[in-house]
Amino acid sequence: MRLNQLILLLAIIAVAGCTNKQKESPVEQTTLSGLKKSDFQTVVNGDSVDLYVLKNTNGIEVTVTNYGGRIVSVMVPDRDGKLQDVVLGFDNIEDYVNINNNFGATIGRYGNRIAHGKITVDGVEYQLPQNNFGHTLHGGPEGFDRKVFDAVQPNDQSVVLTYLSKDGEAGFPGNLSVKVTMTLTDDNAIDLQYEAETDKETVVNLTNHSYFNLSGDANNTILNDLLTINADQYTPVDDTFMTTGKIEKVEGTPMDFRTPTAVGARIDQYDFDQLKNGDGYDHNWVLNTNGDISQVAATVYSPATGIQLEVYTIEPGVQVYTGNFLDGTVTGKYGAVYGKRNAICLETQKYPDSPNKPDWPSPYLNPGEKYTSRCIYKFTVQQ
Repeated sequence: MRLNQLILLLAIIAVAGCTNKQKESPVEQTTLSGLKKSDFQTVVNGDSVDLYVLKNTNGIEVTVTNYGGRIVSVMVPDRDGKLQDVVLGFDNIEDYVNINNNFGATIGRYGNRIAHGKITVDGVEYQLPQNNFGHTLHGGPEGFDRKVFDAVQPNDQSVVLTYLSKDGEAGFPGNLSVKVTMTLTDDNAIDLQYEAETDKETVVNLTNHSYFNLSGDANNTILNDLLTINADQYTPVDDTFMTTGKIEKVEGTPMDFRTPTAVGARIDQYDFDQLKNGDGYDHNWVLNTNGDISQVAATVYSPATGIQLEVYTIEPGVQVYTGNFLDGTVTGKYGAVYGKRNAICLETQKYPDSPNKPDWPSPYLNPGEKYTSRCIYKFTVQQ
């Protein structure tokens, strides 16, 4: 072979090699929590879903999917500086869609329960879908947790989710335009700000349903965590988990968390009817904060990791739910089995069944008004 032919052949081989290398797929980057964006990128009910990654200047990471407006992971440091994922959820969108759950979801139109699914708005009675002991829970079986929000990420620390709930959706009146802004702040807090407007009188009560386990291992229960609730009163429930309409004092009862108390210290005292009725804690506390966002509404502290969660809100109440219905049949991120009382939820809200309790803070929204709500989940470390 002549020299010039040999040179030409080597050049062809080199070009072919470069072309093959260009065709090789780059290794997909995972989030700090081990999630892959590609496992969340698909189409649900005709709309595109994705995973949005928020990071602050301290290296904290929060991921969000626009399917259900859900917080998927929250990576915060423990007392040794090791990042821990402190919320329950799944590592792919298929499980969120196919397994009945509300992990991390934006709840609406009405968080918590409405008695017998009946509301009266502008003199008209509406029947909502009943999905919980004859009542409507969290907007019914097709609430906001199963809707795809439009999402825009304006910067590394925020995502803005919007959704139009059309007149008659889940039985509710009015076209309701909803906006949820989730911001990861530089003081290690998730700031959730809600807005809504309607073209017809309606009811609205938006909240977030994150399941927290501050140990970083969702195989563990939260029974040793210390819970504090800034509330002198709560709203008792009957054996269908529906509020009785009364407001009672926590003093002298297992509902008193005005000082730090282990979640499990009294949770099985079923001779106290409220714990029997709720199968543990699944109640609304009447906050002392009077809508002051600067006052702590509740805290949870994990002795295992030193991680503390502080909750702030402008809402009058907080529903504390201790994962009583997790039953070990669902496996989530990292292969954790979600068993009974392996998480705690703190849902800031109007009181349950407020549309049917005229003396309670009003959930009604009229045209020309703007609904606003705010909840801050702030993470600190206690040595």
